[in-house]
Amino acid sequence: MAENGEEKLLAVARHIAKTLGHNESMADDILQIFSTFDGRFSREKLSEDQQPSDDGSGGVAALERALNSLDSQISRFVASDQPIWSDPADSAAFLDAIDELVNLTREWSHASSEKPISACLSRADDMMQQAMFRIEEEFRSLMDHGAESFPVSHRFDESEEEDDVDDGEEDYDDSQIPVAQPLTDYDLIIDALSSATINDLHEITKRMLAAGFDKSCSHVYSGSRREFLEESMSRLGLQKLSIEDVHKMQWQELEDEIDRWIKAANVALRILFPSERRLCDRVFFGFSSAADLSFMEVCRGSTIQLLNFADAVAIGSRSPERLFKVLDVFETMRDLMVEFESVFSDQFCVVLRNEAVTIWKRLGEAVRGIFMELENLIRRDPAKAAVPGGGLHPITRYVMNYLRAACRSRQTLEQVFEESNGVPSKDSTLLTVQMSWIMELLESNLEVKSKVYKDPALSYVFLMNNGRYIVQKVRDGELGVLLGEDWIRKHNAKVKQYQMSYQRSSWNKMIGLLKVDNAAVGMNGLGKAMKEKLKEFNMQFDEVCKAHSTWVVFDEQMREELRTSLARLLLPAYGNFIARFQNLGDIGKNADRYIKYGVEDIEARVNDLFNGTSTARK
Repeated sequence: MAENGEEKLLAVARHIAKTLGHNESMADDILQIFSTFDGRFSREKLSEDQQPSDDGSGGVAALERALNSLDSQISRFVASDQPIWSDPADSAAFLDAIDELVNLTREWSHASSEKPISACLSRADDMMQQAMFRIEEEFRSLMDHGAESFPVSHRFDESEEEDDVDDGEEDYDDSQIPVAQPLTDYDLIIDALSSATINDLHEITKRMLAAGFDKSCSHVYSGSRREFLEESMSRLGLQKLSIEDVHKMQWQELEDEIDRWIKAANVALRILFPSERRLCDRVFFGFSSAADLSFMEVCRGSTIQLLNFADAVAIGSRSPERLFKVLDVFETMRDLMVEFESVFSDQFCVVLRNEAVTIWKRLGEAVRGIFMELENLIRRDPAKAAVPGGGLHPITRYVMNYLRAACRSRQTLEQVFEESNGVPSKDSTLLTVQMSWIMELLESNLEVKSKVYKDPALSYVFLMNNGRYIVQKVRDGELGVLLGEDWIRKHNAKVKQYQMSYQRSSWNKMIGLLKVDNAAVGMNGLGKAMKEKLKEFNMQFDEVCKAHSTWVVFDEQMREELRTSLARLLLPAYGNFIARFQNLGDIGKNADRYIKYGVEDIEARVNDLFNGTSTARK
């Protein structure tokens, strides 16, 4: 017993000398000082115990004595029912014992080929396994309980209201994950553990890595932090959905899920992941490779969850109504690319970073695919039933309102189409080319639909209405900026041409009835000819007014312009005709029997045109 006690004392002396001595010379000086105080600390004994003897037997004995001493210390801590880190003295002693064991193993590793030494080193390995098993438990306990005892002052659950916060103080029970409230600034870092806990974890990390248990250390760390991170993502409302789950969702449900995804992605990439990166760097300070690996393991699951959802949106339906939400996801990924590059900058995270870029580009492909589907929708829209009264066709309303809404994201769309590897024209962007092409498809489709009307005049009214609507929607918005003033002028002229074509097809023949060639009929036949022409005019005027009053010109300004143009065409010609008719001798005396309308009556009937029925005005 006395001998064992002396060995322990010698081991302590050597440990002090190694700890305080910055080099071998200083350690020797410290040992020399010890020998002057106590004979047991003779220089010979200390030197003998430090180095193996020439025949090896003394060295083996010293190694065994050192292992016995360390075994006693380590076994006490391994068997303890109490957390070692609840007592700073115990944790320091445990770490010192591990340091001694690591150093001892390294000092004797050069002689591992010798059988007695090999047996001692095998025993040392067993002791290290036990120590690492226990220190791993302590590490896990510190990780779990450290987060519970150190609530964060920020919450990132935006669903809460400010009124729920009382004087900036919040109570958390053990089950709550501390998460900014309300979240208006993403520029913050969350410290999920106290500095003291982080320091303790760092000290444990150093020992586990020094002992070669880096994978175990990383596994315990990443498991605990991954659970914290996944719980935080869940509290943001993000569900764990497979790509198939996303594709089966109803559109309204998916829209809501996209909104939640956008919030979660911003919080994760701008707050949660950077916070985990900083915590990892502090715990694994000095061990960059282990820090990088552990961080990747912590964030990989949540990152893949975010990326899989975005990918599901990208490869999902290309239905045109999905454009705006797909653009939201595209813009979110684009805006977070800087965070992906900075947070996932190490070698282990390059796969996640590259996958984020791939999915972002795939979302751009989805946007371009949706525009292709819009083109197909226009092409496939059938020219069957005519729109009552020549009014606006539903496809015109849909496409123009769709394009106007899409162009609110003009800069994003320009980016999407510029990345399509297409070749823009000299004066146009690829987005301008795309929009011009859709407009051309729409106009061609409307031309075909106009042929459904049996009356050519009504087909022109239809083209006039739809053309005017298109120009109005283009002029007042970003679509006009894209297509340009020349496009607007050209299509305004086209609408004017439709108006002239309508006028010619319906009214020019009537104007012809109000013209009489004296030479052709002679003076004797003039009265009869004018009477026949007036009768024919009255009949045609009645028919046209009856039909055209049910037609619709939706734009008030265009309707008044059209009425004014017809009045200027009809009234002077009709006024001159009936005045001349009234001055024709005997027939003129009875002109009222043949004149059905006065000039004011004609004007009134013209002003009643294009009001349309209730159906046609819709």
